[in-house]
Amino acid sequence: MTMLHDNGYHYHKIMLPEKVFIEYLDKNGLRMTGQRRLILESFLKKEGHFTSEELCGIVREKDSSIGQATVYRNLKHLTSAGLARQCDFGDGPVYYEHKYGHDHHDHIICTRCGRRTEVFSEKIERLQRKVSEESGYTLTGHKMYLYGICGKCGKK
Repeated sequence: MTMLHDNGYHYHKIMLPEKVFIEYLDKNGLRMTGQRRLILESFLKKEGHFTSEELCGIVREKDSSIGQATVYRNLKHLTSAGLARQCDFGDGPVYYEHKYGHDHHDHIICTRCGRRTEVFSEKIERLQRKVSEESGYTLTGHKMYLYGICGKCGKK
């Protein structure tokens, strides 16, 4: 099954992330270097939300010659390839998470402790499509961040 992702690249839904990245690099006149491979492998092993600095720390444990700028540039490539998604939770740093092969979700962020919870509601998804259509738009994607006070902080 061939799909068109929001970055404009076609690939099979069952394609391995490594293949997706190599295809992206090829189409952009770039090559898979040893440093890129290590950054890709480290990214794929890291779960959850993380900053480029956190990923750099993991990468540098294996190759101390790789700098922060190299990790950051390759995270941009991973994002453009559709493998990563940037998240700005409003607390300063930009976070990254896996996108390719992961289900869509939104986020709820506690304004006191910073706790982040991934949520999904088909009701909200339907409402967003309806509002878009009523406004004359075809919805192609969205990011939704909800802010509040988590149960733990609410008890304090």
